[in-house]
Amino acid sequence: MTSIVAMQELSGSQDGFGGDLRFGETGPGAGLRGADKICATIAEKSLPGAGGKTWRAFLSATAGEDGKRVDAIDRIGEGPWYDRLGRLIASNKEALLDERPTGADEGLADDLPNEDGVPNHQPDPSQPEVDNHDTLTGSDDKGRLYGSTATCSDWTSAAADRNSKPRLGHSWPRNFGGGGPGGPGGGGFNMAHWMSAHDAAGCTPGVNLVDAGGPAQGATSVGSGGGYGGIYCFALTP
Repeated sequence: MTSIVAMQELSGSQDGFGGDLRFGETGPGAGLRGADKICATIAEKSLPGAGGKTWRAFLSATAGEDGKRVDAIDRIGEGPWYDRLGRLIASNKEALLDERPTGADEGLADDLPNEDGVPNHQPDPSQPEVDNHDTLTGSDDKGRLYGSTATCSDWTSAAADRNSKPRLGHSWPRNFGGGGPGGPGGGGFNMAHWMSAHDAAGCTPGVNLVDAGGPAQGATSVGSGGGYGGIYCFALTP
């Protein structure tokens, strides 16, 4: 999980990247390539040498470099995957395909750690927990493309387009308002699911760490419901 500090630093904005993750990349597939580069850059800063691995952001898209659909679950290798401190997150893809990764080291599945191995719900141990669960994925509960409007134009747009609502997962389960189907269909939700919980309000940059119970009326940012536009990062090799 990319921390708010890292996303603010790399974007050069206190509001983060929003839905535009190109990070200097251009051409077809620029959003995915840029997101992968964000992952590698953050990994290298946290652990020198780690940026040399092949990193993949857990993001789906309607079209990659070859113009074909991209499903996040197919981008990340076969596992196993560990956090910054060497603790197991998941042994294989099957372990990922549940509301929370199965078989993870104690406590990690319900609070996925950031690039420094710190639980994301409380990134500063000296401060109270914050509401930062929303994580960009563009994916359904099987890690596949959620829909044509769920990716902020394949992670190249931070525009205030009310018709574009990127799909989010929850880095920790958000116990609020019951539950519902997390699969395709526009509005389905599962507040416990790490890869497909609900839609964001929009694609603009924005941070909301206050436990407000959901985005304010008229909100358009990726973070308005409790987050900052973070992404999940996977290395193809342990």
